[in-house]
Amino acid sequence: MPQRSFAVFDIDGTLIRWQLYHALADKLVKLGAIEAKPYEKVLAARLNWKSRRSTNSFTDYESAMIKLVSKSIPGMHYDIFAKACSDVFSRYQDQVYTFTRDLISSLRQQNYLIFALSGSPEELVSMVANYYSFDDYAGSIYSVQNGYLNGQVKLLLRSAKPRQLANLIKKHGATLKGSIAVGDTATDIDMLEMSERAIAFNPSQELFDYASKAGWEVVVERKNMVYLLNYQHGEYKLASTDNRQTLIP
Repeated sequence: MPQRSFAVFDIDGTLIRWQLYHALADKLVKLGAIEAKPYEKVLAARLNWKSRRSTNSFTDYESAMIKLVSKSIPGMHYDIFAKACSDVFSRYQDQVYTFTRDLISSLRQQNYLIFALSGSPEELVSMVANYYSFDDYAGSIYSVQNGYLNGQVKLLLRSAKPRQLANLIKKHGATLKGSIAVGDTATDIDMLEMSERAIAFNPSQELFDYASKAGWEVVVERKNMVYLLNYQHGEYKLASTDNRQTLIP
């Protein structure tokens, strides 16, 4: 049988309109699995980011949140963790960007293999992948011992994404020909480089700067409009706009 092309997507901020890991942290606080008082500092850092206090405000906020969650994970009952994942998925499963949602649907009809790579817990990533009929996925793995999280975590960081993608490509016998990758932050750069067609979707500054050097496509979705930017003669130019999704190949 001929090899199938693949398309790989980041999940948080690329398909889902919010960060699932961040929503999971909020839910764990509500369930009492993370102490509310220390989390106030995380929320303050989030407000600094939303207020755009500095260029590093998002990094500072995310670092504070990851540090507190990592500290709270050891000894957490897995049932609480699983419930939080399920609740977050139920809330955000349909809060998606139309460009990526419709691109996934279109590529599936073209017999593409659809993969998801995300730094969110594998429990959450699997729910999203199943809901949107992905062929396979990889996420961060939280080890469980005797019904409790033991603090051992295999985070799917930027450096791990190429290896995981290579594993999926080999597992499914996919071909790089016609391959597509879609991501929104610098953590997706190595994954994007592995495809023939890289799409920087609503990119962070670091990803945009890298994409401009690589000549990648940039797609921005705001309200009910999608803007496609093509790199031509050293600069990005508006190629097309669409509110009916004809940008989807």
